[in-house]
Amino acid sequence: MKLKFHLRILLLMLALLCYANGYTQDSTSTFRVIAFYTAQNDAAHISFVHEAHQWFARIAQQYHFMYDSTNNWQLMKPSFLSKYQVVIFLDTRPESPAQRAAFQQYMEQGGGWIGFHFAAFALTPSDVPQNWNWYHETFLGSGSYVSNTWRPTAAIVRVEDHQHPATRHLPDTFSAAPNEWYRWRNDLRKNKDIRILLSIDSSSFPLGTGPKAHEIWHNGYYPVVWTNRRFKMLYINMGHNDIDYEHHTNQTLSSSFSSAAQNQLVLDALLWMGRGDNGNNNTKSLPRR
Repeated sequence: MKLKFHLRILLLMLALLCYANGYTQDSTSTFRVIAFYTAQNDAAHISFVHEAHQWFARIAQQYHFMYDSTNNWQLMKPSFLSKYQVVIFLDTRPESPAQRAAFQQYMEQGGGWIGFHFAAFALTPSDVPQNWNWYHETFLGSGSYVSNTWRPTAAIVRVEDHQHPATRHLPDTFSAAPNEWYRWRNDLRKNKDIRILLSIDSSSFPLGTGPKAHEIWHNGYYPVVWTNRRFKMLYINMGHNDIDYEHHTNQTLSSSFSSAAQNQLVLDALLWMGRGDNGNNNTKSLPRR
């Protein structure tokens, strides 16, 4: 009888200890981030998603925020989103009307969002048609996808605006990680709500290696990171690793987190959205991956 009593006391103490540890960890987190992803089709997007999970988890520990991720888009509803200060789309977008309405409501109520690469893709006709005007025209401002460079290559990008919290620690130009760069239907410079932060620097041209001629850019203006003044958001065109398609190995040949300055951009955007930092955080020494 005494043994059972002592066992119950021991189990109760262990439960309290686990609860205390969990509460302490959660209470010291300054904000919470949830990343939605699909990671089912393009090998390059899947590779990026796996890398992103590792990078965000590591940065979350270093900067004391919570990073969660899910491929269950059914969770995109107000009761779930309200638990998080920042939502990330790693590779795709919500598709059902209810999910889209929940995301729009979240953003209009002051939530934070970072979208990478394919999260802005829309092309009609395709498997991802432009059938969400609020998202592609009003929120992102870019409209439909038009074309891209190939194959994935690094580019020199130019910081257009050093006053934004996400860019205050960046040099005037830097080498971004290898990527498949997108071109859009809308000219973002003509949209008063859009604040372009980074664009392709002319020193990058020719950008891309082909083999098709239209996959190589020789001139032009190409925004790659921007925000919408009406929302706490950032779209980042990066997020497509180079993959060995030719030999059918699907081996990853590059890393989207190989650029220290690019990583700094993502981190400062997170801290701005999550805890209200306006460029005064001490993150200049973020190590290269």
